[in-house]
Amino acid sequence: MTVVDDSIPVITVDGPTASGKGTVAHRVADELGFHYLDSGALYRLTALASARHGIDPDDVSALAVLAETLDVRFRDQRIWLAGEDVTDAIRAEAIGNRASSIAVHKAVRQALRALQRGFKTAPGLVADGRDMGTVIFPEADLKVFLTATPQARAERRYKQLIEKGFSANIDSLMLDLEARDARDRTRAEAPLRPAEGARVLDTSGLNVDQAVAQVLEWFAQVQYPQGA
Repeated sequence: MTVVDDSIPVITVDGPTASGKGTVAHRVADELGFHYLDSGALYRLTALASARHGIDPDDVSALAVLAETLDVRFRDQRIWLAGEDVTDAIRAEAIGNRASSIAVHKAVRQALRALQRGFKTAPGLVADGRDMGTVIFPEADLKVFLTATPQARAERRYKQLIEKGFSANIDSLMLDLEARDARDRTRAEAPLRPAEGARVLDTSGLNVDQAVAQVLEWFAQVQYPQGA
């Protein structure tokens, strides 16, 4: 049975691909001096490692074993797999689509759960993903669900890919995002949805500073409720 340390504050930031959750969560963590967990990176790391080992995306047993033994480090805003900096490699669209495909497997999600829970350490944690508030940290002090229009998300993803040197096409990205959303929302295991009690924030018309400010304001309200 998992022992929950309620003294360590947790903020979860869930949402679909390119909703801005990673950037916002990272900034919030920096502002508060908290640890940061990019849970999506763990699925991308599993996807990258499975591709390199020639493991089929439907070979659930092999994927689960691989996920349990990932040699992962997050350091200086870089992501390391078995001693190799793979920060940019895991952001390729092919790896993202593969990650979405393997994330539907219950055994893979269970294999990664303990690893994710281990990031909850003092002074606090900001975790972003798709099931942080619903499954991994249901005890979170603040649960946020970010969303944005498909057009806004496709434009953001396009900009991210171009800046990293990847080729991209807006129309293709729109189709990929829609397909990924459908998989994430309809999967049997931990479907993408706002957690109970989550604050929903549409970032379509917001810049990063505005979104971060809103999350910090909500967290302040939770930590120091009016009249307390």
